[in-house]
Amino acid sequence: MFAILLSDQMDIFFHIIFSFPSVFFTFFLILSVAYWLLTLVGFAGVEAFDLGVDSADSITSLNVFSGLLFRLGLNGVPITIVITLISLVGWALCFLVVFYIYPFVPFRWLQLLLGIPVIIAVLYVSALVTAVLIKPLRPLFIATNQEVQKQVLGQVATVRTGEVNRNFGEAYIEDGGAGLIVKVRAYKDESFKRGDKVVLLEYVAGENVYRVVSEADFHN
Repeated sequence: MFAILLSDQMDIFFHIIFSFPSVFFTFFLILSVAYWLLTLVGFAGVEAFDLGVDSADSITSLNVFSGLLFRLGLNGVPITIVITLISLVGWALCFLVVFYIYPFVPFRWLQLLLGIPVIIAVLYVSALVTAVLIKPLRPLFIATNQEVQKQVLGQVATVRTGEVNRNFGEAYIEDGGAGLIVKVRAYKDESFKRGDKVVLLEYVAGENVYRVVSEADFHN
């Protein structure tokens, strides 16, 4: 594939990467590159792809999404890394499919029709490849997460979802940098609204959430 970049077939290269179905992966690859460039200059953090929620329905959707990532072996590292690797692997695979197989498809309309199945198949293969690539990285992030958990207990956080109760909610912790977004649950039968100050009292490892109480209750 990269030999094309050194030949007189650059027009073919750009035509493929900016045409359907390759443009799907090109779009996400460009977003990923832009994100990492912003990270390098300090305008974004590793967790900047915010999957924030404001309702119970959103929580359910995120739980389904998290379950899918777990089944594919894409858990244990920041979602930004997962998206970047899937975009890169998918971009390369889709380019190869279009470059080597599409010339044998006689009609343009048939090529377009094959686009959706190609995207789905390439996404699946890319996810499997990414799962293998992130395995060596997972222990590094697990150790980092454990250290973060120890550091944030007892800190004050700001509720960022519409509500925090015993079943769902998220809060934001100011850490002097990009900040941390954590899943929180009310410690008692009470609820908090967006902007309320809460204190992280306990970490529940099995649920990956923090039990919180109001700042006033904590100091009293």
